[in-house]
Amino acid sequence: MTSVSCGLLTPSRSQTASIQEHIDCIVNDLMASLPPAERLSADERRGMIARYSAVLEGNFIYWMTGAYLSVGSDLARSIIIENLHEEVRDCHPGMLRKFAMAAHAVPKDTDALAVYRSLSNVRLFIGRLSPVPIVVMMAFFEGFIQRFMAYLADLAHRQGSAEQEYTDVHGVCDVAHTKELFRALEAEMTLADESGKTTENILEGVELLQTLIQDIVAKPDVSSAATDKN
Repeated sequence: MTSVSCGLLTPSRSQTASIQEHIDCIVNDLMASLPPAERLSADERRGMIARYSAVLEGNFIYWMTGAYLSVGSDLARSIIIENLHEEVRDCHPGMLRKFAMAAHAVPKDTDALAVYRSLSNVRLFIGRLSPVPIVVMMAFFEGFIQRFMAYLADLAHRQGSAEQEYTDVHGVCDVAHTKELFRALEAEMTLADESGKTTENILEGVELLQTLIQDIVAKPDVSSAATDKN
């Protein structure tokens, strides 16, 4: 899903500038790959909203908690705990559930099965608690989400929903979240440099999330997902 135009990371750039540029390119490619909302059937719109909800409602706070547990710098901890505080204080999972209900897109078993394998891979990746790759992944995801919200809101509107609190909130707050997570990344990369630690693939989590996003957007093959689960 990522075009060759994104190129390779350039270590000669500042610690985060090259990574951020690369991630911005990936997000642009993801957005360009989305099927036009007006060409989707009601069932396809419902499925996309439901699969998104099946992933985000029960997992985003887990992912961000993993990021908090993994990082070592005070700056990164303060940035991530503020993000978590906002998620819990404003009950973002409940906000998302209301959004899905209003769009008649509450996740079904088939929706959960459609994302099972790729979601499990992301969960296992988070469980390794590798600070730099996890923060890169979360910065990428926040950047994608704030761009994706207008599209998600359009899907819900076409489903007859007037409930837009979730998409309105995340279309704004995730801009700041993305910026702050890149500050956290800078701090973690500096800490890793000072301690002599190396990271083999800082984009591993980004790649896993790209696959998960593909499963959210694409029409699912539930039979293969069920086979993987068994």
